Amino acid sequence: MTDSPVTPQASDQYVQSLARGLAVIRAFDANNPVMTLSEVAARTDLTRATARRFLHTLVELGYVRTDGKTFALTAKVLQLGYSYLSALSLPQLAQPHLEQLSLRLGESTSAAVLDGPDIFYVARVATRRIMNVGITVGTRFPAYATSMGRVLLAGLPQAKFEAYLSTAELTPITPRTVASVPDLRAAVEHVRSQGWCLLDQELEIGLMSIAAPVWNHNNGDNVAAINVSLQAQAVASQPNPVKYLDAVRQEVVATANAISQDVSAKH
Repeated sequence: MTDSPVTPQASDQYVQSLARGLAVIRAFDANNPVMTLSEVAARTDLTRATARRFLHTLVELGYVRTDGKTFALTAKVLQLGYSYLSALSLPQLAQPHLEQLSLRLGESTSAAVLDGPDIFYVARVATRRIMNVGITVGTRFPAYATSMGRVLLAGLPQAKFEAYLSTAELTPITPRTVASVPDLRAAVEHVRSQGWCLLDQELEIGLMSIAAPVWNHNNGDNVAAINVSLQAQAVASQPNPVKYLDAVRQEVVATANAISQDVSAKH
């Protein structure tokens, strides 16, 4: 899933060719790791000739490889995000807490930040693969359909949340996905009031997750969210599923609070 193209206001500071080159890089994702020229052109709304020029420029720079028919990113693209991630203390602060949480629960744990309409994974401890799409640092999902996304949307100032709702493209990903503005508004308000989120098979059937916010108490910013991923079938097989989910919730909230303390102390 990719973001819809965003056309900025005309400005003498805007370099269209750079924006198009970045759009070509972003066209590749977990569902489209290898593409033909025609597929790249279609996903970026570029002509074949324009897409070809950008792809071959990226090949010469080492960011894309080709066998003459198809194209794929190389590991060099990781350098584009390294400066951001290395300067961001959150992953380093969160990782040991996520590892301990994963050890206690025996489940995968993650941390993510809000980036436009998506969440962006900045830390991850995986115990097993429970989604059809593999999740790693750098994975993106639409915020409205994820537990961490709901938590991060709940942490936005109201004006920014309303702006998000006015532009969000809400598409049902599973039959359970909340995909209307009134329903999403109600769901986020519920998360805001209780301080955490339980998501039940809205991103993928069979997947549940519980998320809680990470705060910088110095300025009141919701800087990130963490979650635990759960298999719905495994939850249902518990002697008392409600009690089990509440125990997981307490662990997630406590871990988020511990990370919040570290973030606040550092900043």
